[in-house]
Amino acid sequence: MKTEKEKMLAGELYDPLDKQLSDERLQARLLLKELNDSREDQVEERSRILKALIPNAGEGLWLQPPFYCDYGYNMVVGERVFFNFNCVVLDVMEVRIGSRTLFGPNVQVYTATHPMDHKVRASGVENAKPINIGEDVWVGGSVVICPGVSIGDRSVIGGGSVVTKDIPADVFAAGNPCRVIRHLDK
Repeated sequence: MKTEKEKMLAGELYDPLDKQLSDERLQARLLLKELNDSREDQVEERSRILKALIPNAGEGLWLQPPFYCDYGYNMVVGERVFFNFNCVVLDVMEVRIGSRTLFGPNVQVYTATHPMDHKVRASGVENAKPINIGEDVWVGGSVVICPGVSIGDRSVIGGGSVVTKDIPADVFAAGNPCRVIRHLDK
């Protein structure tokens, strides 16, 4: 029989109040508190915290606190990725972020979702869908990236957009729902 964590990582319905998952979220919260309370000049301390929180991150990850996530270990981050102030990554499933990708302030990345059937939802179970963001992407401020979405390499997502469907590479996309506005020169 699968554990709740195995179900979560497989995208199946799972109980988020499971002890193992609750303990892992608590560990992430403690690391996030340390990170969010740290000063900009505490470079070595922030590096230690980030390695513990997001072990699958490339060199040069730069987070402007405050930053929030569920687990941290479900984020796979390339090199020189930047998150501006007040970003949230609900990494219930894998969030893959390519190198040199930039996130404006208040960006929200949600893998977590809930059943549409109210009776199933009332039971407390939830599930998730992975998110993939390519290399050299610029995500403008206050963008919401919904579960299961992919954003192609080198694309730009306009501020305030709600990304509900895949966005191809090399485009400027914006709006609610986010849609391709124009193609960008390669």
